[in-house]
Amino acid sequence: MANTAQNRYRLGLPYLVLSLLAAVFISGCLKVGPDFQRPEAPVSPAWVERDGGRVRNEPADFRAWWKVFNDPVLDRLMDMAYGQNPSLQIAGTRVLQARAQLGIVTGEFYPQTQAAAGSLQWNRSSKAASFGSGLSYTEAQVGANISWELDFWGRFRRAIESADAGWFGSLANYDNTLVSLTADVANSYIQIRTLEKRIEIANQNALIQRENLGIAEARFQFGLVSELDVEQARTALNSTLSSIPPLEAQLGQSNHALCLLLGVTPGSLGQILSGSSGIPVAPAQVAAGIPADLLRRRPDIRMAEYQAAAQCARIGVAKADLYPAFTLSGFFGFLSTDVAPSRLGDIAKWSSRTYQAGPSIQWNILNYGRITNNVRLQDAVFQEYLVTYENAVLSAQKDVEDNLIAFARAQDGAALLARSAAAAGRALDLAVLQYQAGARDFTTVITAQQALLTQQDSLASTLGTLSSSVVGVYRALGGGWEIREGRDLIPPGMKSEMASRLNWGELLSPKSYNPLSQEPPKHLVRPPDW
Repeated sequence: MANTAQNRYRLGLPYLVLSLLAAVFISGCLKVGPDFQRPEAPVSPAWVERDGGRVRNEPADFRAWWKVFNDPVLDRLMDMAYGQNPSLQIAGTRVLQARAQLGIVTGEFYPQTQAAAGSLQWNRSSKAASFGSGLSYTEAQVGANISWELDFWGRFRRAIESADAGWFGSLANYDNTLVSLTADVANSYIQIRTLEKRIEIANQNALIQRENLGIAEARFQFGLVSELDVEQARTALNSTLSSIPPLEAQLGQSNHALCLLLGVTPGSLGQILSGSSGIPVAPAQVAAGIPADLLRRRPDIRMAEYQAAAQCARIGVAKADLYPAFTLSGFFGFLSTDVAPSRLGDIAKWSSRTYQAGPSIQWNILNYGRITNNVRLQDAVFQEYLVTYENAVLSAQKDVEDNLIAFARAQDGAALLARSAAAAGRALDLAVLQYQAGARDFTTVITAQQALLTQQDSLASTLGTLSSSVVGVYRALGGGWEIREGRDLIPPGMKSEMASRLNWGELLSPKSYNPLSQEPPKHLVRPPDW
């Protein structure tokens, strides 16, 4: 009998191993559900606003697009924002979350249950039961069990596909946050410099108006004009001075908004922003490339694509439930009792070994349409994401076109206002001279003063708008996210804090969560993340 059992063991083990290898090989060849293909989306061959030499269509480097302003203060602010912005740090931790989730899903591809176990039990059989003897005995057991649901229909590999796309989608979300951050920092800085310029213009005009008030008072004292001229001059001066406090309030609020973007407390940027460098000068041209470039460069388009890819894989995960699940399970250990002639101490002997191994199948046949309707649900959600992707492509092109036309028209407006402001300054000089000579009344001077202030203030606002339109163009083009390549997505302090709490393995390395490629890996069978 012992030889027969031993022969069965010797014959059964090779067949079991061969069956296991065959099952694994076959399961690696099947995947139910659709394979994702990047959806088609309508893309214009060229930009509408491309004439006049203001838009360059050749490829350009958008990594640090803000350098077109040649403003060292702005460059420094961008470095601070990348290292300290809270929203960007939150987006970075979400990339780590998605990377860890990928590790969880990858582990599901391997034996789902593997555990070492041991037990010590005191037993007594009932005399009242059939064949009961009332025997009392102790049983000891130690061993390991394993259970592996084979990925016969590709359910686990589809789940890895979905997690891969989710990981890259979180990275695209980080990039999109970075694009918005760089644009917001630039816009806040431009707004601050614009408000400083408008306050400077108001103060300069107030100084001119004080001089004109002095002229009116002198002429009144000599009896050359009535008191009306003096009061008109005083009214104009006080009106100009009253426009300054609201501008100063806006300046303070813009400064506070910039502090928030940089992750510092309000009032921390006084030294950095001291010594106004003027409104950042917009370039005469912007590099826009071609519309097709947006599909790879704009992070929100990539994010929409990865969301669709993740959902496409979920169809396969759901569809696999329609088919039978094949599982290999086994146990190997040692068992002994204190029932004579055995002893509990015999558990360490080879003759006390016990094992079980074999396949099993489970098929949810009568599911009342639940599985089928879940597949339909996942497919409908996938279709929604396809339309979302198409809409993202269309919205991106509209966004670029809107900002290109805003840039072009702001250039036209700035040129006209510059000539208008120069003419207003000349008109005021002439009006003052003619008033001093008695050829004009003071109303002419007041009108010229108001026109000068209006034109100069409008010019400053338009120059700020022009620079902001440049920011809008590069935001719409998806520029700025490239600065994160090869760098940590979370600050060193946060990284050290997380590493001190628990063992992150290699997942805190930029190579693990910040790949250089923009495409998820194609190889789905990979080692676990221990």
